Amino acid sequence: MFEHAIGKRSNKVKNTVEAGAVKKFAEAIGDSHPVFIDDVNFFRNIAPPTFPRVFDYGKIQGLDLPKKGLIHGEQNYHYERPLLVGEDILCYAVVEDYFERSGKSGDMGFLKVKRYGEDLEGKMIFSEEQVVIITEAVRKEIRV
Repeated sequence: MFEHAIGKRSNKVKNTVEAGAVKKFAEAIGDSHPVFIDDVNFFRNIAPPTFPRVFDYGKIQGLDLPKKGLIHGEQNYHYERPLLVGEDILCYAVVEDYFERSGKSGDMGFLKVKRYGEDLEGKMIFSEEQVVIITEAVRKEIRV
């Protein structure tokens, strides 16, 4: 179903690690560690490890997934260094793989997407690998 998208990537999109967004994110995940929210006693705050989830990674042409009905299968982050509050980063995504399996509730698709964040000089800050599961019900919707 999405084999044609393997290897495609989005354009780089500039994102800013904003202090207010980091504080709200830390509160939402229940992690009020001072390194995320205390801008008085720390020289520079950092973002929580899963904060890149909120970034814009651009659009991958030909990969039009529905907004609802997908299953979050897996997600892993790898950091070269912390995300610093106030910095600008460039983010993009690449479709790494797509495969299908049959299960009790029908055929399911497994879409593996890798997302990246670089500083403005092109040095890698983090990568994120995620697997999105596309259920039979969603697959039928997409085909219509």
